[in-house]
Amino acid sequence: MRRVAPLAPTLAPTLALSLALGLTLAGCGEANMRDQPRAKTWDANRFFPQGMTMRAPVPGTVPRTDPARYVPRPALIDAALLARGRERYGIACTPCHGRSGDGKGMIVARGFPAAPAFAEERLAAASSDRLYAAITQGHRAMFGMGAQVAPADRWAIVAYLRALQLSQGARVASLPGEDRAKLEAIR
Repeated sequence: MRRVAPLAPTLAPTLALSLALGLTLAGCGEANMRDQPRAKTWDANRFFPQGMTMRAPVPGTVPRTDPARYVPRPALIDAALLARGRERYGIACTPCHGRSGDGKGMIVARGFPAAPAFAEERLAAASSDRLYAAITQGHRAMFGMGAQVAPADRWAIVAYLRALQLSQGARVASLPGEDRAKLEAIR
């Protein structure tokens, strides 16, 4: 009877690993992720109690809006719209454009290029649609804020920008008497 020599000590673990890997790959089969069974939104579905695939959102879910969706310009600019615009401007625009729209925000103080002042003639003459587009898509060094600012809030910001522009060039003599008195009290 002939004796078989034992396997070399370093060959045994390599052979065992190769055998395990081969068995693992043999069990994979063909995975086709493109043609897998799935339910579409409006399909009937016996799994759920209402028989529908589409489910109601979980209570407390925050709705999302499509940032690319155009929202028409508001027909009326009221105090609520201006307040919303001021709030959204403070969040999204102040870092670059500054609180008063002078283009001297905190990132400009840290070395970034200066943003234009909204009182400049070029921006005062720009249409509201152009300002809305600049907020959405960006312009020159400004990157687009379409993903961060909801479409309706962009119009609120545009309305607030117009108020900032009016305030930059306002003459004290053109103010109502009550507002002039408030200014005189400050001085």
